[in-house]
Amino acid sequence: MQHITDEQRRIRLGRRHRLAPSARADSMVAVADSVVALHATDAATVFLSTCARLSRAGIEPVEQALYEDVSLVRLLSMRNTLFTVSRELAPYVDASNARAVAAKERRTLLKHLTEDGNGLDENWLAAAERETLAVLTARGRATGSELSAAVPALRTKITIFPGKKYETVQGVASRIIRILAAEGRIRRDRPRGSWTSSQFRWTASEPWPALTTAEAQAELALRWLRSYGPATEADIKWWTGWGLGQVRKALAAAGAEAVRLDDGTTGWVAPGDSSPEPALEPWAALLPGLDPSAMGWADRGFHLPSEHRAALFDRAGNIGPTVWWNGRIVGGWAQRADGEPVWRLLSDVGRDASTAIEAEASRLAEWVGETRITPRFRTPLERELTA
Repeated sequence: MQHITDEQRRIRLGRRHRLAPSARADSMVAVADSVVALHATDAATVFLSTCARLSRAGIEPVEQALYEDVSLVRLLSMRNTLFTVSRELAPYVDASNARAVAAKERRTLLKHLTEDGNGLDENWLAAAERETLAVLTARGRATGSELSAAVPALRTKITIFPGKKYETVQGVASRIIRILAAEGRIRRDRPRGSWTSSQFRWTASEPWPALTTAEAQAELALRWLRSYGPATEADIKWWTGWGLGQVRKALAAAGAEAVRLDDGTTGWVAPGDSSPEPALEPWAALLPGLDPSAMGWADRGFHLPSEHRAALFDRAGNIGPTVWWNGRIVGGWAQRADGEPVWRLLSDVGRDASTAIEAEASRLAEWVGETRITPRFRTPLERELTA
């Protein structure tokens, strides 16, 4: 069995995730495909993750891809999390994950409607959806508030968990909009505010072409291995949110090959992808919270020293902004009130690394400009740096 060392894994990460300067991409689609999917829970992360990997960083090209060309799309998918993927990959993500999310969202809302006891049912929900889509099609784009003002059904309130000590009254608008988005019948358009805002407008769209779940999972597993392999079954299970049986079927269908990792466990790579790769030039990166390179594996020990975790993660397991040197996380960064990036190194990396990190901070400050960014999930080190 071929042995792939942790150092080789770090080389792969720098090249395949387009973090080394020589590996940076010229297009947003190339960036998204290099990491399979960009975390999009925090709107700013999409821009920060993309620009860290672009040969020419800038806000406008990312907005062009998201809202004009629609070559990148947002999908509620893996682990019930919002991701941004290339339009070409979207049907596979839809069939492998998003459809199941949409079905669960619909079942949950119908259950709440039934428990509310006011006669709202599947027929009422279908009518509300039709009216919402009709209004959105006529307008072209609208915010959730604008849709609620135009569609009376969206202003309906229901009692959630009636009779329980945590009983509450909620509006249905966000739930119905969430279902329509998860099913691919509407999509997120430009936000109301700047590129850091998550208050999106919505626009009508067509559902993705139908693929079988097995076909889609095999393709997604193959692409993931090309970007993140070698990786264990546990890594793939965590990232996809699939059951272990689904993971194993997808690996078999993708033709995955077993390799040995430094800790003696078995990892998996794409077919024919076990050969060592040439070393890269030294590289530094400042990546945002929830960046896919930091969130891509269940076991991140090959690039994240365990002693750094307390400073860099919040209590829910979300990683904050990180500083990288040659495939290792060596610290964290933040943005001061005056806009200046500031960082703290948690590892001793030497003068060359410090110089490279400072250059990356300058590159980041140049394209971010006057925008002020606060991560949605704040971590101990990030808070300390902005205190």
